[in-house]
Amino acid sequence: MTDINELKSIFKNQELLIQALTHKSWVNEHKNQRESNERLEFLGDAVLEFVVSKEIYDMHPDKEEGFLTALRANLVNTQNLASIARKLNVGKVLFLAKGEEDGGGRDNPSLLADTVEAIIGAFFIDQGIEPVYRFIKEQIIAEIPEKLLKPLKDAKSRLQEYIQSKKLPTPRYKVIEESGPDHSKKFIVEVSVETKQLGIGEGKSKSTAEQKAAENALSRL
Repeated sequence: MTDINELKSIFKNQELLIQALTHKSWVNEHKNQRESNERLEFLGDAVLEFVVSKEIYDMHPDKEEGFLTALRANLVNTQNLASIARKLNVGKVLFLAKGEEDGGGRDNPSLLADTVEAIIGAFFIDQGIEPVYRFIKEQIIAEIPEKLLKPLKDAKSRLQEYIQSKKLPTPRYKVIEESGPDHSKKFIVEVSVETKQLGIGEGKSKSTAEQKAAENALSRL
């Protein structure tokens, strides 16, 4: 499946897919037209976690629970789901309020990730588990070999573990610079322990900048 239009052609009930693409901000501007995608997101989150858990459980019979948990988190986290949304061009067809759109909503990682979960929930209601299973395997499970080439835990988690192993206080993240318009923000974050700066990172969101700062700290440590 290459993009959202191909997915549209599969849905029996197009209204379900439209609801999955409807952000709550659009609903607030268009009262009593339809529900937002939040309930579908709730369902899709559970379906996604089940399918990914079952697949990695079967694929890695020799691995402990900690490995399976880290791999699952790597596959279903916000950044990974947002990248899948971008690959499917989900952002282009979202129903957003003007303010949300002007604020960069069509490329907002959290919003995109939530929408992917809502699409999975809608797909499950529309088609049942087998087509959803195939969709998740194609879009998410297929990435496992590439994921295993890199550390499974994100940089912040790895830095936290390293700092804890040295019996030091928890790393603190602080935004030291914020610039740009709402739709194209730039954040610079520093991470420190006590009064010592460990690293600096830059990103379009605070969370991205924090991860970059942690990566920088790890490379220096």
